[in-house]
This record gives sequence, C-alpha cells and structure tokens, in this order.
Amino acid sequence: MTINEPESLYLHITRHEKELSVLYKIAHLLATKTDYLENFKKLLNVLDDELSMRRGTIMLLSPDGRELFIEAIGNPIDGLQSNVTYRKGEGITGKVLESGTSAIIPNISAEPEFKDRIYRRFQTNVKENSFICVPIMIGNEVVGTISVDLVYESQGLLSDSERVLSIVAGMIANDVKARRRRLQEKAELEAENFRLRSQLEERYRPENIVGNSHAMREVYVRIHQVSKSATTSVLIRGESGTGKELVASAIHYASPRSDKPFVKVNCAALNENVLESELFGHKKGAFTGALYERKGRIEETDGGTLFLDEIGDFTPAIQTKLLRVLQEREFERVGSNKTIKVNVRIIAATNRNLEKSIAEGLFREDLYYRINVFPIFLPPLRERRSDILQLADHFVQKYAAKLNKNVTRISTPAINMILAYHWPGNVRELENCIEHGVLVCNDESIHGYNLPPTLQVPGDIENSPEGTLKARIQLLEKDIIVDALKRTNGNVSAAAREIGYTPRMVRYKIKNLRIDYDGLFKRMKRRQ
Repeated sequence: MTINEPESLYLHITRHEKELSVLYKIAHLLATKTDYLENFKKLLNVLDDELSMRRGTIMLLSPDGRELFIEAIGNPIDGLQSNVTYRKGEGITGKVLESGTSAIIPNISAEPEFKDRIYRRFQTNVKENSFICVPIMIGNEVVGTISVDLVYESQGLLSDSERVLSIVAGMIANDVKARRRRLQEKAELEAENFRLRSQLEERYRPENIVGNSHAMREVYVRIHQVSKSATTSVLIRGESGTGKELVASAIHYASPRSDKPFVKVNCAALNENVLESELFGHKKGAFTGALYERKGRIEETDGGTLFLDEIGDFTPAIQTKLLRVLQEREFERVGSNKTIKVNVRIIAATNRNLEKSIAEGLFREDLYYRINVFPIFLPPLRERRSDILQLADHFVQKYAAKLNKNVTRISTPAINMILAYHWPGNVRELENCIEHGVLVCNDESIHGYNLPPTLQVPGDIENSPEGTLKARIQLLEKDIIVDALKRTNGNVSAAAREIGYTPRMVRYKIKNLRIDYDGLFKRMKRRQ
C-alpha cells in the first residue's frame, strides 16, 4: 500500500457518504405533496450544490411520443434556451432517448455529436466539462432524460456519478409513473361520470321533446326529479314559444297521475269572469247566461294535473281563489257556498317577470311562493343553437307526413339561413317556418326561397327562385354538389364520380359557387 492510499480511500468514503445524503434528500423531496415542477427544480439544485453537477436538466417525452421537451432546469444560467426540443437520435440526448442507455462524454469539446443547443456552452468558453445523460424509464419505456455537466474527472468518478444519476432517474420515473396513474384515474373517472350522466340524461329525456343540448339535458333532469315526487306545484318559466306546455305534459305523463286527467287552460285568452267560471265552475243562475250548473277545470282535473298557461295574467281576485286551492285544496263554484275538496297538481307557466309584477303590486307574493316550489327554466332557442337542426329535421318529418308530401331534407342554403336567424319566436316560430317550407316546396328539399320572408337575406341568389336562368341553374348546381359532398362525407373525388364531374371541376365549382366547404363539414362533424 502506498502512502497516498489511505487518503484516497478516505476521500472515496466521504464522496459515497455525500452521495447517500443527496439521495436521501432527493427521496424526501419527491415524497412531499408540493408542485412536482418545483420539486424537480429543487432536486437539480441539490445535485448542483452537493455534488457540483451543473446545468441539470430534466426532459420528458411529449404526449405524442415524438420529442423531448424541457420539464425543469436547475440554477438559472446565462444563455439558456428553454424552448429547445430533441427528437430520437438527435444529438447525445436524442441517442439516449432512442437507445435507453446512459451516455458519458468525458470532454464535450471533443465530441462531434454534442449539439450544445440548450445552454450554449461553447459561446461562453465552457468547453472542457464532462457531460452525463441518463434515461428516465418506466419499465422498458423511455419517458425522459436527466443530464448534468461535471468538471472533468477520471473515468471511474464519472461512472460513479452516472450511477448516482441513474438512481435519481429511477426516483423521477416513479414520480412520473405515479402522476400518470393519477391523471389516468382522473380521466377514467371523468369519462365514466360523463357516460353515466349521458345515459341518465338520455333516459330522462321525454319522448315528446326534441333536443340534446346541455341546457335541455338539465331540463330533462328537472322533469325527472319532479314528475315522481309528491310536489304539487311547479312553475315553468321561459319566453313565449319555448315549449312550456310540452314540459308540463312530460311531467304529467311521467308521474303517478298519468292515468288521470291532464287539463290545459290558457289564462291569457280569457277575461276575468269567463276565466273564473272556467277554473272554478258555476252554479245555475249564478250570472246572466248561467243556464245550467257547470264543473270547473279544477274539479274536472281531480286526481290529475292542471296546466295554467300564462298565470302572470291572473287578476287579483282569481289569484286569491287560486291561492286557497293551493293551500287548502278546496274552493267553491261561482254563485255557490258549497266547499269542494280536490287533489290536483298545478303546473303554472309564464313568460312574465313575476318578481317585477310583485314589486308593482300586480301579483301576490304569497301566491308566487306557493307556485314557485319547483321552478323549471326553459332556455330560448338562441341559447340552444345546437338543437336547431335536430328540431328542424323533426318538423320536416312531422309536416311531410301531415301534408302527405315527399319532403325529406333541407337544402344547405336553407340550413345556413335557419342557423343565421335569431328566432325571437323560439321553437314555435321554427315549427311554423318549417311547416311553411314543406307546404310551398315543389320537390324533396326545402330551399331557401321556400322559407318565410323573415328569414330571407337580400342579394343571395340561392334565396330566390326568381332572376336569371343562369342564377337558377347555379342554385340547382350548388345543391347537387353539396348533396353529393354530404353523401361522401366531404370526399371531393367520390362526389365528382357520383355526379359525373372531374375532381378539378368540383373544386372549381366549390370556389365559384361560394360553397362553404370547411364550415359545412365542421358542422356535420359537430352533429355526429
């Protein structure tokens, strides 16, 4: 043994003790539940401070598996390029990614494949350093790399440093694996939750209502919640034409009262005296013209559901009598003092701002709280635009059968007009427009010029059957090409074969006839 051997052994033991201490610190660091990026930065700083491993860099594989990107760096250094990426086989880092084996470069200035793209060492005269790059692996899969610079050391010490870095890479791999598992579990839970919600919402969707937008799915859930319950008061709110009567019907026929009467009363269509008699009935001789005794709608509905449309139009006197029905389940006919008991669910609907009517003294506050036990809000059609085409197709089928016409579709120009319109009259206005289109069209398609004048856009040749022969031929040609493209899912070559054109001619026509190819097939994909 030479005189220097004990000193060398001591230094070797001291280095290993320091390495063990560093590994302990890193293990403790990665076990903490703080931000993982901050932990990675601290990990690299520990390697720098304790083992002089400079320019520490952790790179992870992109989700598509094509390239490495920088996930974390240690202490900031001048000249850093943080947006650098490496592909497989590109430079030393890319070769480690490709091979899954570590790389030790004793002298980076003597290595022709060393790219020096992240830190620009050669520009700052840092040329004599060693470089170690180690793969981060989960099983046999390389998911990233960790690399450091070292002041030039012997091959043995570089191998020791590579071993330490490999252990650190294994710790990082476990951390990445755990995070991946948590993200996967979260994604699976979210997907399962979405699937179950979709199944439930589809199960709740009444057969008499069309639409699958998020806003309508919430309405379906509300219908399901109240229809089976013992709650006897429901208030449906929404603009005129949104389908409040359909919702009331869905509630009744999904409830235990479905085998009992469902009676509808349009309160806005009747004056006060007629409405009072309509609701509560009257005794013979109670007023001029009362030639016989008559049951009111409330009495006729006993055991079932009474739908009161536009309840905001009730006069104060009728509001008072209705409040008694809701509270006591009893009333008297007009001109009679005999109390009649009833068991009836009352579904009220209004397009009025009842809160404003209360403030103005036009609507009783106690009645409002009685009917507002379970509110359902119906969104206007402009807020459920994804349902418009589904509704339009439904109405085409309905009125084609009703009017005994062979109308099967809506042309693309007509679809564009329908989607561009703001629909102040909501679903009722859409239904009337489609009925009009089915009635006046002369072939299998509803064209833009078949729609009512309120939807027409001045200046568009496709919106008018009038004008030059050339314009009308262009309209027909446009419809034929669009139909062919739809049938072939946007495949220009297939559409060209179908209509006897060349693909070049079809592309020319798409441009010349102003066919919104991108917009059309983006819409089709959204509908699918």
